[in-house]
Amino acid sequence: MTRIVITGATGAIGQALATGYARPGNRLVLHGRQHEVLESLAADCRRTGAEVECSSVDLGDDEALFAWLASLCDPAPPEIVIINAGININIGEDGSGEQWEDASRLLEINLRVPMAMGNFLGKRMRAAGRGQLVLMSSLAAYHGLPVTPSYSASKAGVKAYGEALRGWLAPHGVGVTVVMPGYVSSKMCHEMPGPKPFLWQPERAARVISRGIEKDRARISFPFPLDFGCWWLAVLPAAISQHLVKWFGYHIDPDDGAKR
Repeated sequence: MTRIVITGATGAIGQALATGYARPGNRLVLHGRQHEVLESLAADCRRTGAEVECSSVDLGDDEALFAWLASLCDPAPPEIVIINAGININIGEDGSGEQWEDASRLLEINLRVPMAMGNFLGKRMRAAGRGQLVLMSSLAAYHGLPVTPSYSASKAGVKAYGEALRGWLAPHGVGVTVVMPGYVSSKMCHEMPGPKPFLWQPERAARVISRGIEKDRARISFPFPLDFGCWWLAVLPAAISQHLVKWFGYHIDPDDGAKR
C-alpha cells in the first residue's frame, strides 16, 4: 500500500492530483480547508479504488501540525508527501499595497508551513531511508511580480528551501521535488492580477507533476515557453527584467488604477 499525502487537496491542482492517484493500492491522506469539497473528493477517490483519509488540521498551529505529522509517520513515514496548500494576495485594485496582516498569513501558509513539514518529515524519511517530498513553488520564484510581492517572495523561498532539502536528503535515499507551475486554471489563479499566458487546465498539470514525481525530478516547471521566459528574467540584468515585467503587463496603470 502506497501512502500519499496531499495538502491543499481542495484546490484545483490538489483535486486533480488526488484524482490521478486514486486507484487500488494507494492510500490517500487528503488535507483541505473546504470540508464539503474535501468529502466529495474523498468519495470520488474511494469510488475508483483508493483508500482515503481526510484531515482539516490547522497547518498554522505548530502543535496540531506536528501531532498530525507524527501520526502519519507511525509506524513509518508516507511514501509521497505533496505540500501543496497555498494562498495569494495582491497590491489591490488601486495599487495601494498589501495589508501586512494578509501578507503575514500568506507567508505562514506558503513558506513557514512547507518548511515545518519539510523539517519534520525530512528527518523521519532520512531515518527510514526512503520517501518523496514535493514542494509547490511557482514560476514567480524566478523573478518577483510587482502585483504580488509577498506571493512571489514565498514561492522563491519554497524553491530555495526545496533545493537545499534535496541536497541534504538525496544521499540518504529521500527524493525532493520542487514544482514550479505557470498559470493553472483555478479560483486563485483567476483572482490574480495581470495576464495569464499559456494557461493550463489542472488535470494536465497534475499529469506532468505525477510523472515528474515518479522520476524523482529535482524540478518540475511548466509550460515551457513561460518557464523559459521567466528563467531569463532571473539571469538578465535587473533593470532589463523589471522593464520586461512591466511591458508584459504586470503593473498598475497610474492613470486609472486598472490592472493590465
